[in-house]
Amino acid sequence: MIKKKSLAEEVAEALRKDIIKGKYLLDEKLPIEPELMKRFGVGRSSIREAIKLLSNAGFLRVQQGLGTFVNCVNAQDGALDERLKRANIEELQEVRQLLEMKIAEKAALNRSEVDIAKLRQYLDQRISYAEANDILNCIEADINFHTALAEASRNELLTDLYQTSSKHVKNWFISIYTETTDFQISHPLHEKLLQHIIKQEAEKAFETVKRIIRHQY
Repeated sequence: MIKKKSLAEEVAEALRKDIIKGKYLLDEKLPIEPELMKRFGVGRSSIREAIKLLSNAGFLRVQQGLGTFVNCVNAQDGALDERLKRANIEELQEVRQLLEMKIAEKAALNRSEVDIAKLRQYLDQRISYAEANDILNCIEADINFHTALAEASRNELLTDLYQTSSKHVKNWFISIYTETTDFQISHPLHEKLLQHIIKQEAEKAFETVKRIIRHQY
């Protein structure tokens, strides 16, 4: 027996196709509920259920008081994002370790002068915010540093995987850190990592990231 789709499921599918086709871009805000109701010819409850379905699938994120935003722009990212949401801390940490070690190794081999300048900028921001005990901006700078490292690897798949997982790492950091002591303590290792990247010492970069993630300061 073929199950007939509900109105909410039909709206969700139409919005999902719009996102994948590029009608709505990453981090773009969706139209407000009345506009969506008018477009699809459905009631408010169907729109809200459709948004809930797409949020659960990782395509959208709802920010209270601000609206609904595009969270990812393809089906693969949506599925991965949803799986990462369900992951426990141990699983997330394992994925992070494997990704970041390989990223560091590849970045050391493939980085450009532009990459080095960007890494230097984010690392300087990281320690500056850490010394000011500005935890949110410190975490943001930390994620930016490691994202720039992923981009320096010149492997688009590694970069995409890291960017998808980094949202969850960021949320995890925000939940466990209330001050910046650990970021100050780990700064020398991050400096060492940057030097290995600059000198194109792939094995040493690999091992340094392992120490960072394992908190072997």
